[in-house]
Amino acid sequence: MKYTLLGNTDLKISRICLGTMTWGEQNTEEQAHEQLDYALNQGINFIDTAEMYSVPPRPETYGLTETYIGTWLKKRADRDKIILATKVAGPGEIASHVRGGPRLNRDNIRQAIEDSLQRLQTDYIDLYQIHWPDRSSNFFGQLGYTHNEDEESTPIEETLAALSELVKEGKIRYVGVSNESPWGVMTYLKLAKLYNHPKIVTIQNPYNLLNRTYEIGLAEISHREQVGLLAYSPLAFGVLSGKYLGGARPAGARISLFERFDRYTKNDYAIKATEAYVQLAQKHGLEPAQMALAYVNSRSFLSSNIIGATTMAQLKTDIASINLELDEEVLEAIEAIHQQHPNPCP
Repeated sequence: MKYTLLGNTDLKISRICLGTMTWGEQNTEEQAHEQLDYALNQGINFIDTAEMYSVPPRPETYGLTETYIGTWLKKRADRDKIILATKVAGPGEIASHVRGGPRLNRDNIRQAIEDSLQRLQTDYIDLYQIHWPDRSSNFFGQLGYTHNEDEESTPIEETLAALSELVKEGKIRYVGVSNESPWGVMTYLKLAKLYNHPKIVTIQNPYNLLNRTYEIGLAEISHREQVGLLAYSPLAFGVLSGKYLGGARPAGARISLFERFDRYTKNDYAIKATEAYVQLAQKHGLEPAQMALAYVNSRSFLSSNIIGATTMAQLKTDIASINLELDEEVLEAIEAIHQQHPNPCP
């Protein structure tokens, strides 16, 4: 395994992070524990979850993923070997069953952290993240920004002040954001400096061969401000493995089960780009999924690549991508495909 520092901290995290959002929906507690055991044995020390998981979010499964991790942590009794990240939900329809409709104010954040700590059976979180903004912004697949003058949103300074309290109390060590824009990230950084609040250390946003929009504004911030990317959906919901090509819908696969995750398969540009990347991998004798992951692993602005798997075979393939270094010929070919099919699924 390879390791990097978490943002500008001295906390060493694995370059591969174990994502968990399928646990409680597509994976049982026993399967979750099996994945955790294998990942830890492969050198992974970084686990990412959220109060909203499992996904797709439903009242019946709310918090179940954290609960599975908590029972595993209790059984192993080696919390100090794990860098644990979770998230507090923001407002919106997908979270309407959480606390009557969550907001990113002090009361909601405090209730969320207490509940997460209880489910995770720990007394601290290493990285506590804002899952999505408490304002109109272009996230979850939206590219264009539409401004709403009349919306009511929690000021970022109020959110950051609440997180600052939790850091002082020892309940969280570091803070991060997710699904954020360049404006949001720079505002968090500005307010942290202005009011002596904790500086955010990570940005968890989508990043993969079909969606490299992170490079447009946020990659420079990552470098200049030492706020590393935690890349989610590095395989575009499994699309970059090639398993959905030709209209295939494998039994039990995420997009087969949940049509709401079809944004990487619903346009011709995405399909053509995926075909090109899969053909490139096959031409060079590479596993398409591993090539896609290795590309993400190689980015200079990356702190960790969040993989997710529903089977042990997938998990083993994904983790092994850390050992694959793409040569210049493959990297140049990837750029050529990107020029022909730029960001078909932002």
